[in-house]
Amino acid sequence: MAGHTENEITIAAPVDLVWDMTNDLDRWPQLFSEYASCEVLSREGDTVTFRLTMHPDETGKVWSWVSERTADREKLIVRARRVETGPFAYMNIVWEYEETPDGTRMHWTQDFAMKPDAPVDDAWMTDNINRNSPIQMALIRDRIEEVSCTTP
Repeated sequence: MAGHTENEITIAAPVDLVWDMTNDLDRWPQLFSEYASCEVLSREGDTVTFRLTMHPDETGKVWSWVSERTADREKLIVRARRVETGPFAYMNIVWEYEETPDGTRMHWTQDFAMKPDAPVDDAWMTDNINRNSPIQMALIRDRIEEVSCTTP
């Protein structure tokens, strides 16, 4: 069995601003509440390899991993995958952006499978992602809309 999630939100801001802010990896610790740091390891064209480090969990454990992300500005799509998979057998992520009359629709799709010896299974991680993604998306929306309101 594998996990699959889809979550989306509409941000009342132009697609250029949403794209720029959500693809500025150096800004992710200010955009997401769960990331303590984001370190860019390399850039090759539209592909960025980076290390994400989360804030400590309730047990004090700090989770960190390396991902690779390729942005296609023309098609308004970003494809990412974990390079250091940790408890995941694989984790693939697609972010899609679409201009709408209400602003910019941002849609996240995550396809993954947990390793057999992972501390949680696919169903648990699916529920976890579906609980957390709307929270993170709402924070991102609020932070982008705040900037959008102050941008002339």
